[in-house]
Amino acid sequence: MTQAKVPARKLDSFDRAILRIIQRDNKTPQRSIAEAVNLSAAAVQRRIAAMEAAGVIEKNIAVLDTGAVAMGITAIVEVHLGNERLQTVDTAKTLFRDAPEVQQCYYVTGGTSFVLIIVVPDMVSYEATTRRLFAQNEAVASFRTLVALDRVKTGAEIIVP
Repeated sequence: MTQAKVPARKLDSFDRAILRIIQRDNKTPQRSIAEAVNLSAAAVQRRIAAMEAAGVIEKNIAVLDTGAVAMGITAIVEVHLGNERLQTVDTAKTLFRDAPEVQQCYYVTGGTSFVLIIVVPDMVSYEATTRRLFAQNEAVASFRTLVALDRVKTGAEIIVP
């Protein structure tokens, strides 16, 4: 994400309380947040806007039930690049970032180059995705797939002390 960000600001107890609330439900009315944190609704609105501008809040999203939208396969994939040269890594980052099936992508240490979370409707779609992203990609030395049997916990909440 290459948005212009304002300089970082230190989060105070009000900011942290607001973040805890909107991470659980970002549609919580600002007046309800204001009551919960003992601020005015206008102060809550200003603080949220400032945290968005500073990049503390990256985006507001809806988390979908994969079963309800017929996305039956969740795969955790370890990707090993043939080398870790800057151009190779940057090209892989772009490819994985732009692939709609890739829900999450992490550039990692420990012998693996990337860990991806891929969500697709079925195994035929998964095979097509692996061919496009890995098998036809000369930069990828190997990959290993773990297919999730159950989505026990998903989310993006960060514990804000």
